[in-house]
Parts: sequence; structure tokens; C-alpha cells
Amino acid sequence: MRLSRDEVARAFVQRIEELSEERVLTCYQCGKCSAGCPMVEFMDRPPHQVIRLVQLGQEQAALAAEAPWYCAACHSCASRCPRGTDLSRVMEALRSVALRAGRPRLDWNKLPPEVLARLPQQAFVSGARKLT
Repeated sequence: MRLSRDEVARAFVQRIEELSEERVLTCYQCGKCSAGCPMVEFMDRPPHQVIRLVQLGQEQAALAAEAPWYCAACHSCASRCPRGTDLSRVMEALRSVALRAGRPRLDWNKLPPEVLARLPQQAFVSGARKLT
């Protein structure tokens, strides 16, 4: 399978890049965003896999991921990224697209108490911001 920039840069990729103002196609999957993410243990997919789904135009899989809802928008990913990509902005764009498409968001009230006890405070603040 051969992928070129023209084949990958579909409407979904362009929409996410427009909303986030980030160039997701420049990511070369070094994994530093996932390695430094304080929320990665709670995510269904690490951040670098979410951006790979976006890069490949896998709209349904990217919008179905719970990872964007767990993103604390702490910008650890941006500070570690050798390409300067602010993945928290990409996650925000994914949340916006998911909400506009009528997809259900993460229900923080349904999380087990043991998970809630381990979440950093920033996750709660960020989560509350996403739900308002």
C-alpha cells in the first residue's frame, strides 16, 4: 500500500487541521507525546495513535476514541514534540467534530471511583471545561 500526501489529505484531515491550526501530517510518530502524557494510562489509545488515525483519514475510529476526552490539555505533548505539534489542540478539534456529529462524550459520572481517585486535578478542570 502506498500513501501519498494527496491521498491522505482528505476532507477529515483538512477539517482537523483547520480547526486545530496544527499540521497533523508533519507528525512522524516518535511517540514522545504519549511518553510524556500524564493521562495516557486512562486513554483507550495513546495520543500518537490518535494522531495516526487522523493522518490516515480514519474518521470513524478517531471520533470513536475516548482519548480526546481524557486529554487534560496540559501541553506536555507540545513541549516534547520535535515537530512542534500541539496535540492538545488536535484533541480539542476532535472533540468539537465529535460533538457536532452528535457522538456521545465521555460521561465522567460513570467512571469507577478508583479511577477518579487517581486522576490529576487538571483532568477534572479540563473535563469540566469540555462539558460546558
